[in-house]
Amino acid sequence: MLKRYIVHIDLDSFFVSVERLFNPALVGKPVIIGGSAERGVVAACSYEARQYGIHSAMPSRQAAQLCPHAIFIRGTYERYADASRKVTRIIHDAVPLYQKTSVDEFYIDLTGMDRYYDPYQMATELRQRVIHETGLPISFGMASGKTVAKMATNKAKPNGQLWVKHGEEKAFMAPFNISTIPMLGEKTCQKLYGYGIEKISDLQRVDVRFLESLLGKWGRAIWEKAQGIDDSEIIPHSDRKSISTEHTFDADTANKRTLETLLISMTEELAFKLRSENKLSACLAIKIRYANFETHTLQEKIPYTSAEHILIPAIKKLLKQAWNQHRPIRLIGVKLSQLCSGNYQINLFEDSEEQIKLYRAMDDINFKYGNKTICRAAGMEIEQRNFNPFHPGK
Repeated sequence: MLKRYIVHIDLDSFFVSVERLFNPALVGKPVIIGGSAERGVVAACSYEARQYGIHSAMPSRQAAQLCPHAIFIRGTYERYADASRKVTRIIHDAVPLYQKTSVDEFYIDLTGMDRYYDPYQMATELRQRVIHETGLPISFGMASGKTVAKMATNKAKPNGQLWVKHGEEKAFMAPFNISTIPMLGEKTCQKLYGYGIEKISDLQRVDVRFLESLLGKWGRAIWEKAQGIDDSEIIPHSDRKSISTEHTFDADTANKRTLETLLISMTEELAFKLRSENKLSACLAIKIRYANFETHTLQEKIPYTSAEHILIPAIKKLLKQAWNQHRPIRLIGVKLSQLCSGNYQINLFEDSEEQIKLYRAMDDINFKYGNKTICRAAGMEIEQRNFNPFHPGK
C-alpha cells in the first residue's frame, strides 16, 4: 500500500499580510481587518492583535476595548482575490493534485511522488516559491492524512513547516486539546468534556463503542481522527466555477417591481445554494433578453461572499445599469461566478454580529424544513404567487 503524503498549506494572517505588502508600516503592529472600532466584527487580525485575546468574529467594539491602539482596516477585497489567484497559479503549476478549500488554504496530494522526489523537499521548495513570488508568509504541515496535516500546519505557524512522519501521528496529536481536531464543534467538545475527555490522548484511550453510543456514527469518525486515521481524498481543484438561474416570462414585462422581486428571489436561492455547498462568489452578473431576443449581460466584481444583503443591492444596481426601462423584458437571469470554497467568515467585512447570527438561524431552518421556509418578504411574494423561477421550462 502506498504511503500517503498529504500537505496542508495555509497563508498566515492572509488579509493582514496582503495589506502589509501595500503598507509596510503595518508590520509588527496589532492590525484588525473588518469594520471599524465602533461597528462590525473582526474578519481577521494580526498575531500581534491576537496576543490581546482578539479573534475573528469578535465584535469590533470589544476588540477595540481589548487593544485600544489596534489599527482598524476595512479590507480591500480585490487585493485579497488577486493574491489568492497568484498563489493558486503557483500551486497549480507545481503539483499534480490539489484542493483549494478557501481563499488562503489548500491541500496537496504528493502520494506516489516519493518514487521520484522527496515529498517534504517538494513542499519546502513550493513554500519558498510562494514566499519569493508573492511576498506572503505561508505555513505547511505534511502527514499521512488531512486531519494531522492541518494540525501540523497550526503547530508550525507562523511562517513555518512541519512533517509528522508515518507512524508518529498518535504521539503528535496526544498532547493537544480535543478542540484542535478539525471539524470538531464546540457542542461536541463540551459533551466530551463532561466525561473527562479533554486531551486527544484521552480520546485515543476511549472505547470506540462508547463514542458511538454517545455521538452515533460521528463518534467513530472522531475516534479515527484521534488515532491519526484519515483516508479522505483530495478533491481536485476542477469543480464548477459558477452557478446561475434564469426565468422566461409568459408575457414580456417592463414592471420594475416585478423584475426586482424576481431578482431578489433568484439571488436568495443562489446565495443559499452557495452557503449549503460551503462556497463563496466574487463576481455577480445579470442577463436580460428583450422581446426581439436581443440579449445583454453585465457583471460586477464583489467581495467574496454568500450573503444576500451584499448580493441583492448589487443585483438591483446591475438591473438599473443594464435595462433600458422603455423596453419590455422576455427573460432575466442571475449568475454567480469566480466561486471558491469557503465559509461565512469572509463575509465579516460588512457584517454585524446580529447579521451573522441571523444567516445561521435562517439556514438552519431552511436546511431542516426545506429551502424558502424562511426568506425575505420579496422572496415570499414570489412564493405566494406560485411563481417558481427555478422550475424547468419556465
